[in-house]
Amino acid sequence: MSDRFNELVRLMAALRAPDGCPWDRKQTHDSLKPYLLEETYEVLETIDQQDEPKLREELGDILLQVLFHAQIAAERKTFTINDVMQVLADKLVRRHPHVFDKKKDDALTPDQVYSNWEQIKRNERKESGRAESALDGVPKTLPALLRAFQTQARASRVGFDWPQNGDGVHQVMDKVKEEIVELTDAYGLRERGTTPTATAQRHLEDEMGDVLFSLVNLARFLKVNPEDALRRATDRFADRFHYIEAEAARQSRPLDSMTLTEMDALWEQAKKKLSSRPA
Repeated sequence: MSDRFNELVRLMAALRAPDGCPWDRKQTHDSLKPYLLEETYEVLETIDQQDEPKLREELGDILLQVLFHAQIAAERKTFTINDVMQVLADKLVRRHPHVFDKKKDDALTPDQVYSNWEQIKRNERKESGRAESALDGVPKTLPALLRAFQTQARASRVGFDWPQNGDGVHQVMDKVKEEIVELTDAYGLRERGTTPTATAQRHLEDEMGDVLFSLVNLARFLKVNPEDALRRATDRFADRFHYIEAEAARQSRPLDSMTLTEMDALWEQAKKKLSSRPA
């Protein structure tokens, strides 16, 4: 290990020592979960902003979380940071035979490499005695859109999918329309009040879920990451809404005193002005 990395490991141990930081000493694997998730999203935001200096800082925060968990495990005598690195190194070599095997095949395409990677992972699960499923490896704790995307992709790899061509795209679009019709029907059922409220609401939620799931499928066929697409759409909405707030303040008017028509007019201004900004 480099001297700098060793220093980080020593600093983390010092923070967790009996005379270290009270807050750091109090943490557990479970208590740190929100921070790991938060730091991950901050990295994603920085990548979207294409801010390399900020990315350098945010990656350091991710590394801190790795060191934190490894230190807690070392204190419990379950594993150390050296074990983490060894497992990772072994995995990288094992899953890249086209690079590290003396009989490597330099002619593999990226898709072939990915297919081989997945097959190696399946073999690892079999060797460990774990139950085999095409959906293995998709964590339930993923954000819902990303989990849906990955689940669909896993099912697709074993042939459970629409055709991977233009016809498939149109079939998926038709499925989206079908699900929207079913959602509309579910909404009408709830509004008519002919079924118990709780049952009607659950049915409506199920149909809404089906619409969202079908939209994720469409995104997959269009080669669009739905998580990124929705995040950017939310950012655009926030930017335009901030424009409306700024214009209302410039006019010395409380936002809630404006009519919807006035706010819509400012919204259209925001779309034109903000869309012309350089990326």
